[in-house]
Order: sequence, then structure tokens, then C-alpha cells
Amino acid sequence: MRRRDLLAAAPLLALAGCQDARPSLAGGWQGADLARGHALRERLAQGLALAPDVQRRAGVLIAGAGVAGLAAARALRLAGRHDVAVLELEDTPGGNSRAGSLQGLPCPLGAHYLPVPGDAPAEVQDLLQELGLRQRIAGRWHYGGEHGRHLVHSPQERLYLHGHWQEGLLPVQGVGGATLAQYRRFGQRVAELSRAAPFAMPALKNWKPNQPLSPVHQALDAMVFDDWLAREGLHDAYLRWYLDYCCRDDYGAGTARVSAWAGIHYFASRHGFAAPGEDAHGEEVQDGAGVLTWPEGNGWLTARLAAPLIEGGQLFTGRGVLRIAEGRHGVEVDALDHASGRVERWQAGRCIVALPAFMAARVVAEGAPAFLVDAARRLRWAPWLVANVHLDRPLADAPGAAPAWDNVLYADPVPGGLGYVDAGHQRLAGAALLARPTVLTYYQALGDVPDARRQLESAPWTHWAGAIAASLGAAHPDFAERATRMELTRYGHAMAVPVPGTQAFLSQIGLQRPSTKRWQLSNGERIGVLPTPGTQRLLFAHADWSGYSVFEEAFTRGHHAGLAAAAT
Repeated sequence: MRRRDLLAAAPLLALAGCQDARPSLAGGWQGADLARGHALRERLAQGLALAPDVQRRAGVLIAGAGVAGLAAARALRLAGRHDVAVLELEDTPGGNSRAGSLQGLPCPLGAHYLPVPGDAPAEVQDLLQELGLRQRIAGRWHYGGEHGRHLVHSPQERLYLHGHWQEGLLPVQGVGGATLAQYRRFGQRVAELSRAAPFAMPALKNWKPNQPLSPVHQALDAMVFDDWLAREGLHDAYLRWYLDYCCRDDYGAGTARVSAWAGIHYFASRHGFAAPGEDAHGEEVQDGAGVLTWPEGNGWLTARLAAPLIEGGQLFTGRGVLRIAEGRHGVEVDALDHASGRVERWQAGRCIVALPAFMAARVVAEGAPAFLVDAARRLRWAPWLVANVHLDRPLADAPGAAPAWDNVLYADPVPGGLGYVDAGHQRLAGAALLARPTVLTYYQALGDVPDARRQLESAPWTHWAGAIAASLGAAHPDFAERATRMELTRYGHAMAVPVPGTQAFLSQIGLQRPSTKRWQLSNGERIGVLPTPGTQRLLFAHADWSGYSVFEEAFTRGHHAGLAAAAT
């Protein structure tokens, strides 16, 4: 999941007085069932005795059908293992990459795009090729499917700044020479650090078995990004706003919380940082640079990953995992079927625990491994809010750049506000169709907002909707007339935040030497199984084990956990 103003407690407190900009605007909560998750938490806290009503078996059991769990199931299927079952708490798979609909129009409930990956995540490249999103034509790789229709159409991004829209998200309209010089300085430092030590995506490909982080990464991981910027003399307000936005977009929290490693990694692991008039790293940007997206966001990807499981009767939704116990001859897993109220007891040879680390630590019983307990204690998670707004027709605009797919408000007054994407931007149609109803998806990353998790639980949806409507109304004066319904999705623990020390800690987990067995991907590349956190019969796969949540991290970790389970 991604979106990107320095936050304080005061703006959130002011929300209590907000009123809906349009009193007749209908709406409410949608998406993840918060009550179901809390009921499960309370049952675990009470330590209620488990009396299984049903016995089931599987060769490999996967707990969790987010991106990592679905990737693990795919890897097992490709390796010829079909004795697999997947348990999922919610009624639909996908985790933070689920899709939804509003007034019949598809929209994302979480993550909404996937940057075209570089060479490091061969596993993700293989998936894109399998789904027809990557093809080799005349000796060159092309992305986005037929005619590149799944690549974000132009214009891609714009920023509402000083009452006007400008192209791109880096502030350039009305900034002075001192600001541009700071942009160039930051870009030079990103390039220098990239040459000094690789910043790979996924991050675990930076880690070498049985070795610590490189000195460059260790130094950056040991300090807050704000402190590194101050040390480098990078103090320009526009640059600081942009970098804070980027960190909140990827990591759920801003430059005052995340490590300098995370701040540099955001740029160095992809295409660097280009100041206006310059290319990233001073070179031509790769042909593959781009963004893949769909009206339903990354739910398009997770729906296709889940389809074989649904067809094969291997996906069991509405199941809350209560206990995972490792034995001498296998694994025993108890799960609550929320529809029937019955407890199912599963016996499996191995279990891939594709749950957030804090949840995994609660359900792994009878001697949870020390690294799991430590991860649950040391990691920090950011809450998120996603608001989908149905419009009866596109909004009127302030002057400047044309409507884009990604639309961001400089110094958005909404705490953690990251702007919105237009789910209808990808329509391939004439002006008449483009004037029809559409959905905007607005994001709030709340990792910097005090007490945000409690407020997500207790405050009514109008508490959040009113502030969002007021903010969007500043850039779109007709918002109150055009908006017909707003539905919000809340995530109490949406993603791990890479605070200082996270990479040093996680890089030491699961550093046993990988299997010597190598697997051939559909693109012909042969890969070995990467080190995976685990015990004899339990394997852990989740973006948490990378310290931050993006598709490439979750998918790669799930893929290699699946290969490790298949190799035994």
C-alpha cells in the first residue's frame, strides 16, 4: 500500500469539531471487519479452552491470504504441491490489497499501484509475465499488457500548490534557486550512496547469509531520517515536505520517525531522485520506468492470485486462527469459523504463517521462537484510512495542470492526508464516457498521529469524512455538489514502520544458508531459495519481515516460503 507535511497532535484534535461538508452525503464503513478481528483478539486474551468441532488435514497449511500468503500458495502450486489449504480471517482474500466497489464502480480498498519493478525481484517479474503484463517484443521488455493499457496513462501526477495545480509531485511552481540547489544536492547524495552500497528491492536481497548489514546501511539505519537531512544541511521546506510525503506514502510515517535507511531506500531502490531538469543518477531514466494500476488497485493482482485457490476449494475464508502448535510430526492449527461458530482443528506437515508479526506471536503457542517474540515487541505499525468517494461526474478544477491519476494537496490540512487517486483515470473512452460518474480514493497514513488507532475504533465515520470533504473542497469548489457517497476502510495495523534499528534487527533473522535446490521461473531464470524466518515446521512470510509493506516485499517473502515448504 502507498501515499506521502509534518504532523502534530493539534490538527487531529481539531477534527472533533468538523461537520460534514455535505450533510446529506451518505456513507459509512466498509472493508475489513474490525469487530471480527477484535473478537478474535479478546478470545485469545482470555485463553478460552479450545474444543474442536471439525478435524481437517493438509500437506501445507497457510495462515493468511494477503499478498505473502497468496504468493506462497502460488509457489507451492508451481512446484507441484496441491495438498495446500489457506485460512483467511476476512471474507475475501488480498489483505491490504483488496478491491471493492462503490455504486457499482470498482475501487481499491488499500494499495492501488505497483511500480514497474527493476531486475532484483525476479519473482515479481515472473508473475507479471504469467499475467500478461510483461512481454519481450523485438528484444525489449514491454509492460502493461496489450498497448500498455495497464500502465498509468498520462497525466500521471499533479500537486495542488499555491492555489494552482502543477504537473508532478515535487514542488517546482514558484520555488526559488535555493530550493532547486537543495533538490540537486539531495539527488547527488542518493546517487553517491547507491554507488557505495546497493539498495535492492526487495530489501532482503541486500542481506548476505550470516553477515551483518553493510557499514553504509548500518549507519543510515541507526538514525532518524530528519537527523540525517539536518546533518547534510538539507533544510529547505519544500524538499522536507516532499520527502516527508514520500515516506508516509511508502512507510505510513514521516521523516521524523523512519530511519535514514528507509528515506534513502525509497529512491535508491527504484530510479533515484531527479531534480527538475535532471534525470535520476544523471542518466537517462530506464524505458521500464512506470506504474501499473487498475480501477480496483492491486486487488486486480490478488484476485488473480486467489483464483486457483477458489477454483480448487483450497481457500477457507472467515477463519480466525486461534492457535498454531509445532509438534514432532507436524503442525496443529485451531481456527474459528466465524460463520458457524465452530472451531476447526487442522493437521499439516508444515505451516506457512503469513500473518503480521504481532498476530503471529499471539497465535504461535507453546514456545514461540525468540525471533518472533522479539519482532512483535520491536516492530511498530502505522494505522491507515482509505476513503472512496462516489461522484456523479468529474470535479471542476482550480487552474493549472489537467486532472491526473494521482492528485496531492501540498500541506494538506487533514492529518496524514496523502491526496487521492482517480479510479476512473484508466478509462479508454471518449469525452462522453469520461464525464460519467467516477470514484476518488483518498488516503490517510496515520503513523505520526497520536492516538490514531483508538480514534479509528471509536470515532464515527463522519469524524473522518468531514475533514476529507473540507480538504478536497479547497481544490474542487463543487465537491459538495458532486459527491454522493463516501465509504471508508480502516486498518489499525496496516504496515510496519521502518524506524531506526529495524533493518539491523531483521537482517539477522533467518540467516541460515538457503537451500541448494534451485527453481526455474517461467522466464527461464533459475533462483535459489532465499533465507526465510522459520523453525523446523513453521515458516514465516509477511512484509513485516522486511520492515515495511510494499507488494514486492510481501510477494518475494511469500514466494520463497512456499519454495522452502515444497523443497522438504
